Amino acid sequence: MRLTLSLFLFKLPNGNIFSGKHRLVKPVTKKAVALLQRDLAVEEENMFYLRHPFLTREQSKGHSKHLQKASTRLEQFRIARNEKFAKHKTLKNELSHLKVKEQWEFTAGS
Repeated sequence: MRLTLSLFLFKLPNGNIFSGKHRLVKPVTKKAVALLQRDLAVEEENMFYLRHPFLTREQSKGHSKHLQKASTRLEQFRIARNEKFAKHKTLKNELSHLKVKEQWEFTAGS
């Protein structure tokens, strides 16, 4: 009896309760406002660091060239790729078992 009474007092909207004309709107609380302000502050700080990087474009152009990271990674990738796959095969080697006679052309009368 008490459960049905409480269900009759509050009617839920049809369909999705968070979209549409008759949606449920959460009340704005101090906690929600504080969370939103904190998120905006973090985003503003990120945008500041993106606008003012530690290195300029000229400084960052070749700063890791002496480490040779890219060339060593590329070489390691090539080695790993060659280990995974079989060596190069030629058509001559693949079809050599079909070669029974040297004579390929048919001569009449023999």
